[in-house]
Amino acid sequence: MRLFPLSSSSSTSSEKEQSNGGSSRVMLYLNIYDLTPINNYLYWFGLGIFHSGIEVHGMEYGFGAHEYPTSGVFEVEPRSCPGFIFRRSVLLGSTNMSRSEFRSFIEHLSAKYHGDNYHLIAKNCNHFTDEVCKRLTGKPIPGWVNRMARLGSFCNCLLPESIQITAVRHLPDHPTFSGKFVPLIMFLLF
Repeated sequence: MRLFPLSSSSSTSSEKEQSNGGSSRVMLYLNIYDLTPINNYLYWFGLGIFHSGIEVHGMEYGFGAHEYPTSGVFEVEPRSCPGFIFRRSVLLGSTNMSRSEFRSFIEHLSAKYHGDNYHLIAKNCNHFTDEVCKRLTGKPIPGWVNRMARLGSFCNCLLPESIQITAVRHLPDHPTFSGKFVPLIMFLLF
């Protein structure tokens, strides 16, 4: 496993692409892993706790936590992310980015995903793969992959304090609403 940004291998990969033309489309896959054996039961109900990575150009790119204010984006061999149990791969689409263009794209995006900013509910590996997918295909990853994080954000007060989302948006100078308007507000927000 290697952390981003990397600069040593970009010249050799661009040389290979120039000889191949570098303009053909390559497939983009979402590799999904189980974080817990409980997923074997939850999966059939559209739930589970998953890790995901983006596979393209023969490598897989993911995002993980560490304690430093540097990139948490890493690359591994496809479908073999250490510490997780591979579940399945989902075809997301394709991209015409060359290997070197894609590496530049990931290196640029990795500046936004620092390991010390990883958050199980608000900024996890699935948020990273969702952003990559949206930028390259215009579509999100399948909703069930990060469903537990979304449920966790709705049930924030029930979560342990260590993983609660603390950044709450405050709208100043607005009147408070009584409880009967909450379903209408929820409908408008979603």
